Amino acid sequence: MTQLSLWLMASLLLVSGAVCLLALRMRSRVAAERERTDRTSSLHLATMEALALAIEAKDHTAHNHIRRVQVYSTGLAKALGMADAELQAVQTAALLHDIGKLAVPEHILAKPGPLTPEEFQKVRIHPQIGAEIIGSVPFPYPVAPLILNHHERWDGNGYPAGRKGEQVPLGARVLGLIEFYDALTSDRPYHKAITAEAAEALVREESGKAFDPVVAETFLRILPELRQEARKADIEARSFSLPFHDPTATTTPSETSSSERSRHSVFEDIAVAHREIYALYEIAQTMGTSLGVSDTMALIASRLSNLVPFSGCALFLHNEDTDTLYCRFATGADAEHIQQLAIKSGLGLVGWVARNRRPLVNARPGADFEATGSNLQTSLQSALVCPLLFGDRLIGALAVYHVSASFYRDDHRRLLDRVCEQAAAVIHNSIIFEQTHEASLTDPLTGLPNTRFMFMHLTRELARAERLESEVSLLVMDMNDFKDINDTYGHQTGDRALREVAQVLRTTIRPYDICVRYAGDEFIVVLAGCGADEAEHKRRELQQAVDHLVFEARPQMPLALSISAGAAVFPQDGDSYDALLATADSRMYSDKAMRKRDASRQLSAAGPTDRPH
Repeated sequence: MTQLSLWLMASLLLVSGAVCLLALRMRSRVAAERERTDRTSSLHLATMEALALAIEAKDHTAHNHIRRVQVYSTGLAKALGMADAELQAVQTAALLHDIGKLAVPEHILAKPGPLTPEEFQKVRIHPQIGAEIIGSVPFPYPVAPLILNHHERWDGNGYPAGRKGEQVPLGARVLGLIEFYDALTSDRPYHKAITAEAAEALVREESGKAFDPVVAETFLRILPELRQEARKADIEARSFSLPFHDPTATTTPSETSSSERSRHSVFEDIAVAHREIYALYEIAQTMGTSLGVSDTMALIASRLSNLVPFSGCALFLHNEDTDTLYCRFATGADAEHIQQLAIKSGLGLVGWVARNRRPLVNARPGADFEATGSNLQTSLQSALVCPLLFGDRLIGALAVYHVSASFYRDDHRRLLDRVCEQAAAVIHNSIIFEQTHEASLTDPLTGLPNTRFMFMHLTRELARAERLESEVSLLVMDMNDFKDINDTYGHQTGDRALREVAQVLRTTIRPYDICVRYAGDEFIVVLAGCGADEAEHKRRELQQAVDHLVFEARPQMPLALSISAGAAVFPQDGDSYDALLATADSRMYSDKAMRKRDASRQLSAAGPTDRPH
C-alpha cells in the first residue's frame, strides 16, 4: 500500500470519527433539548394546574370539580380516538375551562336560588372572558376554542354564539357533556346532587339535543371506567398532589410529603379566606330579610356557624332602666337554660362585656349562671362574647359557646366582631320595629290587643274553623254605668276601672283565646273551638269574675263594677266577622236591658229606708 493510500485511509478514518463524534454530540444535544422541552412542558402544565386549583379553592361549592372534569374528559377524548395534540388541548382546557368566572361576581356564582335574567347574562360571559385570557398564551395546541365553546349545544341553543353540530369543536363537545354530568352529580348552591343513574338518564335524554349523540353514547359506555379513575383522582386530590409533575425531579418521600402539606395549607388558606368573605356577605344579606329580633337572630346564627363554629349561641339585650341584660334568643346546647338568664351589668361574662364594651375570648360559660345564683352544671366549656354597639349606645351582647375547652382563637374574635358591627344596627332597628308593631296592635290604656289585631286574629280563626268544620265564639261585653263613673269620679278613675276589668278578663280566659278592648268601655273575647253551650258558660264566668272585683273609686270607697255580655257562634249565628259582631252586640244589649229591669225590680221591692240616698 502506497504512502498516499495510507494517508487517504487515515484521513477517512479521521473524518469518519469526527462525523460520529458530531453525530453523538448532536444526539446528546437533541436528547437534552427534548428533556428540557419535556421539563418546560411539565412545568407549564403544573403551573396551570396550580392556578386552576387556586381558582377552585375559592369556590367551596365545587370541591375537586376541576380534577373530576379533567379525568372524565381525558378518558372520553381517548375513547373517541382524538389525536395527541387534541388530547393535550382537552387536558389543558379541562383545567382552565372556568377561568372566565373570575369576571363573574361571586355572590352570583354561589346564589342558592334561580338567577335573574341580568344575573344569567353575567354568567354567560365567562366562556368569552376565559377564551380571551387563554388566547394570549402560545399553546402548541388549540385551547382557547375549547374554552370559548364548552357551553354551546349540539342543537344550537347554547352560548355565547349559538353554534351547533360540528361547528362546535369536538373537544368543546366533550367538555360540555362532562361539565353537565359533574354538575348534576355534585352538590351545588342551587341544587342537591342527584344519583348517577338519574344523571345518566338525563344524558340519554339530551343526546341529540344538548350533546353530540356519538359523544354521549361513548361517554355512557365507558362511564364505569371513568368513575373508577375519578375515585382514584379524588383520593390523590386530598393531598393536593399535582399529576403534571416533573418526572425527573428527585425528592425524598419526606420532602414530597412536606411539599404536599405546604400545598394543602396554601389552598386551604385560600378556601378559608373565600368562605369568610362569602359568609360575611351571607350574614349581611340575611340582615336585610327580617324585621323581628328572633327571626333575625335565627338567620344570623344559621350563617354564623360557617365563620365561627359553636355548640350554642345567644343574644342578650340591654335594658337601660334596670341596667340588666336579658337573653332574647338562644339556640344549641343548654339553650333552654340560657334563655332564662337575666344578668346585671358588670356581673358574669355578659355583664363584664357590657360594662367594659370589650370582647371576652375563651371565658368560662358557667360564670353567667353563677351570676344569677344558678347552680346549673353546663356542658359548655368555652365562650366568646362580643358587645353590640350602635354608635355610643350599648344594644347588648352576642355570645357563642363551645363544649371544648379553650376552643376559640383570636381569629374567631375578629370575625365575631365583624358580625357584631353589622348586627348591632339591624338588631336595634328590629327592636324599634317590634315596639312600633306591638304598639300598633295594642291598646295603650289596658295593654290588651286592639281592634286591628282582633280583626286579623278573627279572620284567621274563621278561615281555620271553616277548613276544619269547627266552631268559633265571639263575646261582646260592655261595662255597665261607665258614664256615671266618669261623671262622678273623673276620667282617671274611669281609666283605672277599665284597666282592672281588662286584667280580670285577661286572666279568666284560656291562654290561647284573646280579649280585645274594642272601643270605649266595650271588650270582645274570641274563643277558638268553642260552641254555644261553652260560650254561654264562659259569658257567665266572665260576668261573675267582674262582679267579684274589689274596686275602690277612692280610698275606703268601694264601687261595684259589672258587665253586660252577648255571645255569637260561627257558623250558626253568622259566617262573617260583621254578622257575628252584630248578633253578639244585639244579645249584649238584650242582656243589659234585662239587668236594668232586674235592678229596677230590686229597687221597687226595697222599702224607702232601704233605698240609697
